[in-house]
Amino acid sequence: MWKDEVLEEIYRIREDHAKAFNYDLKAICDDLQKRQAVSGRKIISQPLRQSRQQHSKARSRIL
Repeated sequence: MWKDEVLEEIYRIREDHAKAFNYDLKAICDDLQKRQAVSGRKIISQPLRQSRQQHSKARSRIL
């Protein structure tokens, strides 16, 4: 079986990070948001794209 070493490392890092916060999702998210804020990187946020079906329904209501 083929193993992707990069993915294995990502999974290990993610598991270690979650374990450090006792798998508390709120604490994990708070930490990630804090890291994001101090990173100094420009954050680009885009609105979620609608599926074609949702888009069609929205257009039909307008027309």
